[in-house]
Amino acid sequence: MFIMYIALNTLYWFFTIYYVLIIVRVLLSWFRGQEWSYNIISFLSPITDPYLDIFRSFIPPLGGLDISAILAIFLLQFLADRAKVLAVSAAISSGFHYGMTGF
Repeated sequence: MFIMYIALNTLYWFFTIYYVLIIVRVLLSWFRGQEWSYNIISFLSPITDPYLDIFRSFIPPLGGLDISAILAIFLLQFLADRAKVLAVSAAISSGFHYGMTGF
């Protein structure tokens, strides 16, 4: 169960970091005309756009507003929460709940 805890905790942190990257990418898309945002967007686009494109394929932008990003963020947050709950329950069932870090 300790290996399960480590795997789920790692998955939780992956989802959380990816969630932050998507939030930054979405917020910076409002400043596309600014030169300072171009370098950050060009770095984040290859990382975040493949995931966002899945949702863009069946939810088109409405009046310039990309609603698909909201759904993508909600799903990612849901998966991160599920991974956290499963990691904690794996840790508790294996007796590894004292001194847990990362939550």
